Amino acid sequence: MASAGFQADHELGTDEYEKESTRHVAEMGLGHVSTKSRRLREAPPLVKDLTPEDRQRLELALVRKIDIRLLPMIVLMYILNYLDRNNIASARLAGLEKELKLTSVQYNTCVSILFVGYLLMQIPSNLFLNKIGKPAIYLPTVMVVWGVISASTAAAQSFGGLVAIRFMLGFVEAAYFPGCLFYLSSWYTRKELGFRTAILYSGSLLSGAFSGLIAAGIVNGLNGHRGLLAWRWLFIIEGVITVFIALCAFFVLPNFPRTTTWLSEEERQLAIWRLDEDIGEDDWLSSQQQTFGHGLKLALTDIKMWILMVILFCIVASGTVTNFFPTVVQTLGYSNIISLVLTAPPYVLGVITAFLNAWHADRTGERYFHITLPLYVGVIAFIIAASTTTTGPRYFSMMLMVPGVYTGYVVCLAWISNTLPRPPAKRAAALAAINAVSNASSIYSSYLYPTSAGPRYVVAMSVNCTTAFIAIVFSTVLRFVLVRLNKKLDRGEPVEGAIAEGEAVPGEASKKGFRFLV
Repeated sequence: MASAGFQADHELGTDEYEKESTRHVAEMGLGHVSTKSRRLREAPPLVKDLTPEDRQRLELALVRKIDIRLLPMIVLMYILNYLDRNNIASARLAGLEKELKLTSVQYNTCVSILFVGYLLMQIPSNLFLNKIGKPAIYLPTVMVVWGVISASTAAAQSFGGLVAIRFMLGFVEAAYFPGCLFYLSSWYTRKELGFRTAILYSGSLLSGAFSGLIAAGIVNGLNGHRGLLAWRWLFIIEGVITVFIALCAFFVLPNFPRTTTWLSEEERQLAIWRLDEDIGEDDWLSSQQQTFGHGLKLALTDIKMWILMVILFCIVASGTVTNFFPTVVQTLGYSNIISLVLTAPPYVLGVITAFLNAWHADRTGERYFHITLPLYVGVIAFIIAASTTTTGPRYFSMMLMVPGVYTGYVVCLAWISNTLPRPPAKRAAALAAINAVSNASSIYSSYLYPTSAGPRYVVAMSVNCTTAFIAIVFSTVLRFVLVRLNKKLDRGEPVEGAIAEGEAVPGEASKKGFRFLV
């Protein structure tokens, strides 16, 4: 650990490091970074003089510190994000559809309209987050707003009112998930990112498990309390909890490495440098260095982003069954409360398989098989569900649906940042664009699950099966593309968005050269 005197001796050196970083990113913004510029890059003063043992010890302590401050809170926030978005499925079983006199088509419209607002806001929100560099303020503020909107769903008296509330909810909630993906990629290296992404996404899977249990408790205990049906209490209670957690998040979350005030100068320099070292280029420097249009243009002109967009669209399309999971499980013939309870085990299994798969993907640095093999399981699950009405095999297929889709999905989310790492404005735009388009499938999918199509939902399960297979095909295409680009890097040829051998900054990137994870 460097002493205070040591830090004082290096104040000038730290300033020079920041100036060099700024110049380096300015050159990146012009679309050209010279080999000379890259070779001038070196570790900041408080990191350069550390022994390997001290560096390893300090880095482990830093990662642990960020894990503790960041991961539990964003997972809890995401649980509530997903609960507030999808509790309409539980509310349907708790009397919403009947009290508001909704037809099946009207109910499906209320579900799908959320994703229209969700799609529209993601790219502007992520670019804005990248610009201001203050996720610890921006994300909790957004959460307070969506919590208020979610609670106000309890006041809906008609189809029109419910549609308006759901649209606004999607519009505001859109900021959270792509913002968190960008947030994580601004703190963790490529080989740390897969498991952390799985931890984040476990929030949605856990919310799927909890939502049925919470709804079952509310339906059983509060239905008719103070003259309100259970579905209204569902929205009120979950909305109030959301606002409370958001207020707590203001005091817990970090910002980006350069804008987090509670890091020591040594921790700050190490947090910045290890990301720089991992890729070979600096990450987020300052608000002035971030431009909306340039980052979006870089993302839109990279073929890898479009391939990833198809993969994620198809995986999410296959997973839209979870938007109607209580309805699908209800076709087993049990009571509403039992059906809600039976929705929990598939999500619990999904959390376990997602963690194990992402952990192994990070340990091995492999991505393709960790994405495609679970999708084959999903294909089998959809085929079984569409082929039989027998209770045992049908619930077995439901147990496989969630793990089959989302086990590989969390690794694929990390593959975006692994494949499009720099500059940060490009990464932010790509994450938001891919997530926005992938969720567009939820607009049409709501019409694939009318109650009249039960119990087998043949059309929906066939579409899910097809999209899962298309995701496998395009994952194969991307793997071939990245392997070809890695071979070019092996030969020392320049590749857009990558650092060739000998051109990277000192450290891991210069020893091995940047390579895309496949």
